[in-house]
Amino acid sequence: MAGGRGAWRLIYKLDRCMNARPAAQSDLVDVLRRMGIRDSRVLAAYERVPRASFVPPSSRDSAYDDVPLPIGHDLVTTQPSLVAIMVQALRLDGHERVLEIGTGLGYQTGILATLTREVFSIEWFADLAEQARQNLTTAGLRNATVMVGDGSAGLPEQAPFDGIIVAAAAPNVSEPLIAQLADGGRLVQPIGPGGDDEVTSFVKHSGRLVRQAVLIGAHFVPLLR
Repeated sequence: MAGGRGAWRLIYKLDRCMNARPAAQSDLVDVLRRMGIRDSRVLAAYERVPRASFVPPSSRDSAYDDVPLPIGHDLVTTQPSLVAIMVQALRLDGHERVLEIGTGLGYQTGILATLTREVFSIEWFADLAEQARQNLTTAGLRNATVMVGDGSAGLPEQAPFDGIIVAAAAPNVSEPLIAQLADGGRLVQPIGPGGDDEVTSFVKHSGRLVRQAVLIGAHFVPLLR
């Protein structure tokens, strides 16, 4: 997945998932359960959305391994369990409009589309965005809109959003994203310089973004602005 004007690569600081090598979609869901994913709607989304439809053909034999996979532009997909950790932190109930910064080939977008009313996703690389659109259409997911552009500025014409998920690291959440998050909405983003970051969840109260929790450490490429 590629985020905003930057791209990112992520690997867990702790290799606690790397021994799991699932061969099928149901095995990947079992990995998520062992990782502590308890949101039944998130687990159901993983059962519905086939990761094999969102990776390059050369990587399909590894689609249900809990590992990042290359997608071009020196990028990799998100490790599925990390997607689940980040998405679970949004606490989605199905009625939300969500902004995603970094589409990649659309797998996380597809998970979000299954869990929400509407998803808007911004991808820096036009070829990845086009492939993501095709993948989402093939998967029958019609409530996701993928655009090409600079994700650090968000999408003010579609704001406010009930949730925002950012797939690139920055020392702070950008002011445009804070402004575009609805009051009571949640935002998840890796905070750090890029390469040694803390995936952090926030909630917006009375116009202010309040840090809730550090979810996990991971390595991301910086979000360029």
